[in-house]
Amino acid sequence: MAISEYPSKLSLPQSNPGVVTVLDYLIIKFPYVDAQIWRQRMTAGKVHWHDGTLIHAHTPFETQQRVYYYREVDNEPQIPFQDTIVFQDEHLLVAYKPHFLAVTPGGQFVNECLQTRLRRRTGLDSLQALHRLDRVTAGLVIFSINPNTRHPYHELFKTRQVHKTYQAIANVSNSDNLVGQEWEVKNRIVPSEPRFRMQVVEGNANSHSVIRCVQQSAQQALFELTPVTGRTHQLRLHMQTLGWPILHDKYYPVLEPLSTDNYATPLQLLAKEIQFIDPITQQVRHFRCQDRLALLED
Repeated sequence: MAISEYPSKLSLPQSNPGVVTVLDYLIIKFPYVDAQIWRQRMTAGKVHWHDGTLIHAHTPFETQQRVYYYREVDNEPQIPFQDTIVFQDEHLLVAYKPHFLAVTPGGQFVNECLQTRLRRRTGLDSLQALHRLDRVTAGLVIFSINPNTRHPYHELFKTRQVHKTYQAIANVSNSDNLVGQEWEVKNRIVPSEPRFRMQVVEGNANSHSVIRCVQQSAQQALFELTPVTGRTHQLRLHMQTLGWPILHDKYYPVLEPLSTDNYATPLQLLAKEIQFIDPITQQVRHFRCQDRLALLED
């Protein structure tokens, strides 16, 4: 049994959804977690309010309060790839995340994630990710170190003042001459079934990416992707829209059966660069990871 070293937090909604206790709400909120598991966590003192006061099975529901709990999983997988710190100052830490490593706890991962790894290594328990990458995507992730300066950095991402550049590889026809071409993709992305998978539907566009081809071999092409918006799985869906789904994508265009990770075939998507004007120092920040995606040789 793996137990998270750091609590997860949940904000209770502004209006009561028709429950009496916090336990009732947690059972509704997390339908795949057995009610008895929540009772056991509460008995063991692993569920509490923001001030540390323990929450028990009969604790009344309170709107807009934060609940903290410690996630548990059986047989947590260990990801055999190393993350690296690219930059660190008093406000920010920038790290390279390898494929298959989650940014924060989720699913079957509680301690084996980038945020927990970095907290252990640096001793900075206040370290918090400012944005996310899919677990199967590699690349740069920015963390806030100082809670007192965290809000301005959150605002950068919220107001789309962070410029990101990705790389992706897709299989292409050798009859296509794609190098130098550029595509602007705008469409509407909404949840599908199952809800962790997204889909493109008719309607007003809520996603926008600029994609261009920078290199090509007989079988594959390397693309540079610039997301203007940040919808879930946006780049993966936009590559599919163009007819070139990203190599080794297990979600798109077809959802593959659930299976263990194949470390030999990672999703060929890399968060390569990130640039913004630092709201604290007013300096231009430009970070680039050394890792790169490589085409199959002709």
